[in-house]
This record gives sequence, structure tokens and C-alpha cells, in this order.
Amino acid sequence: MKKPRIEEVVVVEGRYDRNMLLQVVDATVVETGGFAVFNDREKLHFLRKLAEKRGLILLTDSDGAGFVIRNYLKGALPKERIKQAYIPDVFGKERRKRKAGKEGKLGVEGMTPEILLEALRRSGATFSGEDAAERQAAITKADLLEKGLIGAGSAQRRRELLQKLELPEHLTPNAMLEMLNLLMSREEFYERQ
Repeated sequence: MKKPRIEEVVVVEGRYDRNMLLQVVDATVVETGGFAVFNDREKLHFLRKLAEKRGLILLTDSDGAGFVIRNYLKGALPKERIKQAYIPDVFGKERRKRKAGKEGKLGVEGMTPEILLEALRRSGATFSGEDAAERQAAITKADLLEKGLIGAGSAQRRRELLQKLELPEHLTPNAMLEMLNLLMSREEFYERQ
């Protein structure tokens, strides 16, 4: 079976993530080296150039460390050239490790090919040979407020929605809004709520 080709460059945390992803898609995959990216000016410069030329898809683990790396890169790279791919919170440990990570969640390397492909599709990745999805009316912060997903007392409703959509618990309200707009139309949002 031929692997789908992705036009953007996919950025992951480490080599095991990269190896797993290359089994699923035909893409350029770059590692951050985990937290090493914070002190690597050359890597950051390289990622900026890739973002300008091809666009980036950030695909980090769904644990706290993955979100620290993701948020650092979101602030250091051109926002309009970055897409966000999120894996769901799945508890367990990778086969190569003796014990689970600090939060007990599987990382990118522990995901099934189907989950990784779905995460990339949800991010809005450009797959060669496929037509881009037609953009519809966007879900807004006002919609989230109306449905009680932001504002006072909204944390539990947000957690429940993220769990239902199989998205990581660490998503900020802004990141959740971005993902909702990738996953569904405004009409679908109102039908589901």
C-alpha cells in the first residue's frame, strides 16, 4: 500500500516519533530533540526557513512536556505557516520503555498508524493528490461562550468535550477553538452541543 504524501514538513519531538511517522506517511519529518530545541538557535533558524518555504505541522506528545515544546515553537515561528496536529490522550507505555512516562500517556511513537493519519488530517495537512476541504463559517469564541465552553465554570465542560473528541486535556481554549474549526462546521458544532 502506498503511503500518503504530505506537502508540509512535520515536526516531532524525537527519533522514535520520526521513525513511527515515516512508517505511516511519505513526508519530511524533523525532530526537535525534545527540550534541546530551546537552546539550539540553528535548529530554530532551520525550522523558520522550512515554515516559510513549505509550512510546518507540529505533532508533539499530548503530555505536559509535549505542550511546552509546542507552545515554545508556536511563539518562535510564523503562526500563519504552522498547523497543529494533536494525538489523543491514550494511557499506557511504549514497548521499548520499561515504565510509562510521568503522566502515563503514550506519545507519538506509541500511536497506531490510523490515529497518526487522523491527527494529520484533522490538522489540515495538505495531502498530495487530494482536494482541499472547502472552508465554512468558523466557530467563534462567542459560540464557545454561548455553549459554556469558556468563561466562569467552563473547565469541566471543556474537559468533557476534549475527551469526547479524543483530544489532549492540555489544550488551551484557543487551541481547542482551532481544532473545533478543523473538525467540524459551525452548524455541526451547534448540532452536537
